[in-house]
Amino acid sequence: MKIRYLLLHAYGMGGTIRTVFTQAGALAAAGHDVRVVSVLRRADRPYFPLDSRVRLFALADLRHDHDAEPDAPRGPLRRLADRRAARPPRFVPHGEGGYAALTRGIERQVIDYLGELRDGVLVTTRPSLNLLAARFATRGVLRVAQEHMNLAVHQPDVRAAIARWYGRFDAIAVLTQRDRGDYLRIAPGTRVELIPNAVHSLKQKPSTCASRIAVAAGRLRPQKGFDLLIPAFSRLVDEFPDWQLRIYGTGDRGNQLRKLIDEHHLYNQVFLMGRSDQLDEELAKASMYVLSSRAEGLPMVMIEAMTHALPVVSFDCPTGPSDVITDGKEGLLVPPEDVDGLAAAMRTLMADEGLRAQMGDAALATVQAYSPEAIRDRWTALFESLASSRTG
Repeated sequence: MKIRYLLLHAYGMGGTIRTVFTQAGALAAAGHDVRVVSVLRRADRPYFPLDSRVRLFALADLRHDHDAEPDAPRGPLRRLADRRAARPPRFVPHGEGGYAALTRGIERQVIDYLGELRDGVLVTTRPSLNLLAARFATRGVLRVAQEHMNLAVHQPDVRAAIARWYGRFDAIAVLTQRDRGDYLRIAPGTRVELIPNAVHSLKQKPSTCASRIAVAAGRLRPQKGFDLLIPAFSRLVDEFPDWQLRIYGTGDRGNQLRKLIDEHHLYNQVFLMGRSDQLDEELAKASMYVLSSRAEGLPMVMIEAMTHALPVVSFDCPTGPSDVITDGKEGLLVPPEDVDGLAAAMRTLMADEGLRAQMGDAALATVQAYSPEAIRDRWTALFESLASSRTG
């Protein structure tokens, strides 16, 4: 089967990129013809490893100007064309997160590519690309919209466009049960499949749950709620002075979070670790994973942590944590943005190494359902069903 994944920037380091690479590799290993198409390219090589059987190429290579030398003369018509190409995209809603990365010229390149497809399966991976595929991909290709964030967090103009155009898809793939219901309501009559993302590997070093380290990870942005996690942890340092909270990730709220650490006098307990290329090793050193997000799609770093037999403390935010975690089994769920509740749940695990180990074992058992092979089989079943329906 011929399968194409369309990503905005396959050379970056986002969670969507990693999970798509995992999906593509698993399908290629099963003998499918798989390609990853990146709209943009700003780096010489991908940040994440990609199976050698998967072909990768880009539509717009932004590493340098391929059209002319920097000092080459440009006539009036060329300058006019350049200005038009540099305008904002025409068909992507302003509230979509990838809007700023696109121009009218790049949008046209995507539309031209979509118009060339004649067969196989096309999986688009964010609203901007989904909307373009719904409008401009040919009828010869099976179109699947893959959503990595829950519907409620999209801006109103994005939700309005989804309601208008997603009905053209052969299927919409979502990550959680709640999102499946939301998309069935906004795109009635369209097939909506629940297929979670896969972890990149189940062969991970398990934690002993004996250390005094709690770990969180994600972009340093309001969505991840680290401004709630730090005050919650501050309530525990007098009782557990030998514990550390390590937060991995980069983002535009780093300075604000450092100030928050200073305000709570947590210089020796809370550390902003930056980006790590050895996050698996760091997770194996920890004794619990804490998710403080205000909203999620499906929290993949949390699920990756579970592959290390780590128990989880999490806000029961929309969406994702409760799709994976049963409160009291693999970890503890607390009401969204409840700082006191988050502190109390962390206290429960910090005080009981046996409980941490018990919940960590349960987490490792639960996460087996997210193996690349298990998730690959669900994608294969969807593609084969769509192809069979089209043939019929």
